[in-house]
Amino acid sequence: MAKCSENRACSTCQYASTCSQEEQRKHQEELLKRRLSKIKHKIMVMSGKGGVGKTTVSVNLALELARRGFKVGLLDADIHGPNVPLMLGLEGSRLEVSEEGIEPIVIGDNELKVVSMSFLLQSPDTPVIWRGPLKMGALRQFLSEVNWGELDFLIVDLPPGTGDEPLSIAQLIKDMDGSIVVTTPQEVALLDSRKSVNFSKKLGVHVLGIIENMSGFVCPHCGKEVNLFKVGGGEKAAKEHGVPFLGRIPLDPKVVEVEDAGRLLFEVGSDSPFFSAFRGIVDRLLEEMGEKR
Repeated sequence: MAKCSENRACSTCQYASTCSQEEQRKHQEELLKRRLSKIKHKIMVMSGKGGVGKTTVSVNLALELARRGFKVGLLDADIHGPNVPLMLGLEGSRLEVSEEGIEPIVIGDNELKVVSMSFLLQSPDTPVIWRGPLKMGALRQFLSEVNWGELDFLIVDLPPGTGDEPLSIAQLIKDMDGSIVVTTPQEVALLDSRKSVNFSKKLGVHVLGIIENMSGFVCPHCGKEVNLFKVGGGEKAAKEHGVPFLGRIPLDPKVVEVEDAGRLLFEVGSDSPFFSAFRGIVDRLLEEMGEKR
């Protein structure tokens, strides 16, 4: 029997039809180790519940790191609700296969590499009706068969909660640098954020910090700050759990506009309160990780 190419994943190489399931599994494990060995830092972005702006944080984190000159990959690991492409103006994009594996979508002057389940669906309205094993298999392929190349950072945007996808990513990436937990100041969100912190700790994943999103609203007309959803809850939760507090991000109507229009790639340098706060958060994150730039 012919052997698999050492440079390609079983599902994409010319010998796929002649490989046994065990050979494919071993080959994919080897590929997974090889791909991840080329990525310096791996970070998963979590939230205890939906609607707290976790994907907004993931996308802007990737954009700001890329803007600072780091080589960055962004994996949209939300199988059922992939929203990263919309925010980056990539809806309708499709993944292609080369001799090196599945090629990510590359955008921007700093060549941010993006992979999402959305790139495999017929339309944005197509539902993914999968149970756990299929989702685990898809995430394994995204990590092992995608040609990520040499990266400084891989940002993994997870769906809310502590279910299949977060558990799969934590198991697949054994040298994960840590998790970032996104919450809003509301008590119901803080309750669920504590579950995300405890989830990370139980799996031995270092918590890099908590981010409090939607923390206050600065009126664009009078400049007055209004605390629509309270303020300070994220910092309080961080202190209770003994994890870093990375900062607060205010509500900003402009961010909603540019996200829906897929213009975040071009707006990341904005001097709005949102982007100013986010740059400070990235400064603290890099300091926490011992990185400079």
